[in-house]
Amino acid sequence: MAAVAAGARRLEQNYGIPVAPISTNAFVNVVRENLERMRVPLPFIFTPHPVISMPPEVLDSYIAGKDPETGRTVIEEIIDALTRPVNGAPVAGAAKAPGAARTAPEGTSLRPDTEDNLQRLFYERGWTDGLPVILPTEERVQKMLKGTSATPDEVVCEIFRFETGELFRYTVRNIAVVAVMAGARPEYFPVILATASTRQSSFMPSTTAFGAMLLVNGPIRNEIGMNCGLGAFSPVNQANAVIGRAWTLMSIIWGYTKPKQTLWSSQGNNLIYNNMCAGENEERSVWTPFHVDKGFKAEESVVSIFRGWGFFNPAGTAAHRSVAEELNIQLNAMPPLNSAATIIMDPLVARELKEGEGFATKRDFCRYLSQNIRMPAGQYWKFDHIDMLVASEAYKGVEPYASWKKLPDDALIAPYHNPDNINIIVVGGETSPLWKATDYGYVTSASVDRWRALKSQEGCEDGSCGLPDEPGQYDD
Repeated sequence: MAAVAAGARRLEQNYGIPVAPISTNAFVNVVRENLERMRVPLPFIFTPHPVISMPPEVLDSYIAGKDPETGRTVIEEIIDALTRPVNGAPVAGAAKAPGAARTAPEGTSLRPDTEDNLQRLFYERGWTDGLPVILPTEERVQKMLKGTSATPDEVVCEIFRFETGELFRYTVRNIAVVAVMAGARPEYFPVILATASTRQSSFMPSTTAFGAMLLVNGPIRNEIGMNCGLGAFSPVNQANAVIGRAWTLMSIIWGYTKPKQTLWSSQGNNLIYNNMCAGENEERSVWTPFHVDKGFKAEESVVSIFRGWGFFNPAGTAAHRSVAEELNIQLNAMPPLNSAATIIMDPLVARELKEGEGFATKRDFCRYLSQNIRMPAGQYWKFDHIDMLVASEAYKGVEPYASWKKLPDDALIAPYHNPDNINIIVVGGETSPLWKATDYGYVTSASVDRWRALKSQEGCEDGSCGLPDEPGQYDD
């Protein structure tokens, strides 16, 4: 080991900080493409796949065993990478990955000569979610553009395409095309533009099954008829359905569903079809709206994004336990990343927590959860996502993880140590006091008002600005 350390010091003095990048052989093509594009001869080392859920003895065998791409022992390759200069040789592995676009089955016509062929063409080029879309004719796109005062060529967001290494700029017109495809009305368009402006994809380039959620707050909810109450997450409301779907379609077009390039989820997540899109039931909540919690004014319209893996959807509380006690038990079963949790509760639950259990504010309830949820340290560290994503923080000395790592397995820790990362959202129709306890973390929020149509525009002195007078005006 002394010789290895001395070799690493010499390498750092002469060439910079040595690294030994490691990946599994499932990602060989991605590594190869990236290294060729960036022209950086990093000495990548590969182990077998998978890593998640593998016991420590299997992971140890990966390091002690052979690199499946070179046949050399992995630990020897690591030592060489840390002690010898890079020779510039290309990374080992399979041939370059094929193009990402889907190709038509043999004999299929791709001529855009009929509506059915256009639908199939859109699908085979990877532009849809597999469901039929509204074809974005010029007339339909022009009608959609009436939903905003922004100019058609204004850039809404810039997205880096990993598979090509290029930065793409998406304009208001580009997003209007997506909004039409999703089935949106022009009055929904400001919410869709605000979502696009966050530059957040509803997909995650992860092997795990991430889900996503869109929450809308402020006056826009009622103006466009969003469902915030009864069955808000059910497929019964057009605004909820197509706004959430538009986020999926724009994420697809941004390039986040290229198999084994940007899409790696082994099973996927059907929640992404419309991303749990709903408005908050501000009118029936006993607490402040979510966007006000994040620093916006109550009269502002805002879209917020959340991301996580899953949720508990309980049938209700046990007769002998309070809501707070029940949530304590459920959240204790989901070790969080950085204290993150989002609890989506019916107004009846919020009212019970405030009037029956004494939590005057959301902050009071979040502080209670933070102070009372406890988990054995050993149980916490044995969860794969914690060991993979949090253990490295502990080794770097980041608190409280560094201290937790030193505790015996039976010592109790507070996994939700930061109450600021626990979010409370009120959604539902007051037919049952239920909630969804999720591991979703809050990502960001964006102004919807920034993208609204101006009532002072020439030609719309009546304030309509080209928006439909009644549902159905723009149904072609």
